[in-house]
Amino acid sequence: MVNHEYRFKPYTRNSIKDAPQWKYLTPSQQEAVLAISRVLPFRVNAYVLDELIDWGNIPDDPIFRLTFPHRDMLQPAELEALCNIEGGRASASENDLIKRMRLDMNPHPAGQLTHNVPHLQGQPIEGLQHKYRETVLFFPSAGQTCHTYCTFCFRWPQFVGMNELKFDAKDARTLVDYLKVHKNVTDVLITGGDPMIMNTRSLAGYIEPLLAPELSHIQNIRIGTKSVAYWPQRFVTDSDADDVLRLFEKVVASGKNLAVMGHYNHPAELRPAFAQQAVRRIVATGATVRMQAPLIRHINEDPDGWAELWTTGVKLGAIPYYMFVERDTGPRSYFELPLARAYEIFQQAYQQVSGLARTVRGPSMSAHPGKVVIDGIVQLAGEKVFALQFLQARNPNWVRRPFYARFDPHATWFDQLRPAFGESRFFFEQEAHAGASSIIFPPVRENPTVAIAVNSDVDHRATVS
Repeated sequence: MVNHEYRFKPYTRNSIKDAPQWKYLTPSQQEAVLAISRVLPFRVNAYVLDELIDWGNIPDDPIFRLTFPHRDMLQPAELEALCNIEGGRASASENDLIKRMRLDMNPHPAGQLTHNVPHLQGQPIEGLQHKYRETVLFFPSAGQTCHTYCTFCFRWPQFVGMNELKFDAKDARTLVDYLKVHKNVTDVLITGGDPMIMNTRSLAGYIEPLLAPELSHIQNIRIGTKSVAYWPQRFVTDSDADDVLRLFEKVVASGKNLAVMGHYNHPAELRPAFAQQAVRRIVATGATVRMQAPLIRHINEDPDGWAELWTTGVKLGAIPYYMFVERDTGPRSYFELPLARAYEIFQQAYQQVSGLARTVRGPSMSAHPGKVVIDGIVQLAGEKVFALQFLQARNPNWVRRPFYARFDPHATWFDQLRPAFGESRFFFEQEAHAGASSIIFPPVRENPTVAIAVNSDVDHRATVS
């Protein structure tokens, strides 16, 4: 029975010992949590601890692995070095060790700091990314934390004090200025962290400027959030829960679509009646809820679980959207799965659901050139290959063009794939090699000083962006 009287209380590395559930961890598990959380972010809340984790099944409970570090997430020598750090503050040399570990984890894959950052009047814009023609990502500074951190999160550098690698914007003014001269942009994704960590007044300060008449070309406002799973109280019993729903209604009444991009990694997150109530309340405002998550080893490898998640979502009015491939960052060796296995899991889950849930797409890799989906594993011209295509791309002309990679049973990411049929390059690499631009954004006529500054060099060895 979910406690409707929860008041949000986070537990961090410094306070997790105060949680009643700490005693359920063995000394070895406790040691790993305290050691690894020196390198990777750790934060959890009472709802997750009380309602989502089965403490009789740790460490194998999926939500436990989603939120608590496991010793196998680091190499044995790295873990030993961290465990040897005495309590209290680490020394300068130990801090250097921690920094090296973080940098070795590919904290901003595919050079997001250079490839996707737009410029306004010759200056890079803090807190924005513009990778695809139609969509701008916005990182409000007040939303750069979460109700609970996921151990696999590809944006973990946002939370560990690596300020030189952090995306955050203090207000919406620069975003609005940028959008005014980029009429090709139709979608703004407000992301983090988690924007829903903000109170409604702060959230409205970022959203309401997007409703201005001069931004009529903005059709869709998206909010990327895990709160629907880790803190559904945000939409039901928080002191301003009704206020945030009224804000959603205001966006819809303005004629724009509001899409809540709900991150659900496991069906257990949507089983509580309270979590289902949150979805129903959001949908009742006229907003849409779309469900997306990566496929993660140790957590959601069961096709039946995915089918349950998508089917439950459809029943509540949510839209299954993406199954992603786990990104090439953080403790990736712990979480990654071979692409062949990812396709098998997706296919087995997909065939269990009705057409209403087959809006889901996957397995999809958000790689440097675009979102690449594995359409199948087939035999063509005597060769076993991955059938691939772009669902979204830096160059819109690449979208939905089939291409093929040699089958590799061990490959876990796009950069490990090689072109099939004896080709030396994929088609998009051939175009780049021939001098074609890898990004097509219409020229900005309203203000010629405004431009996208994105590296157009495409390499199939590049990783996720």
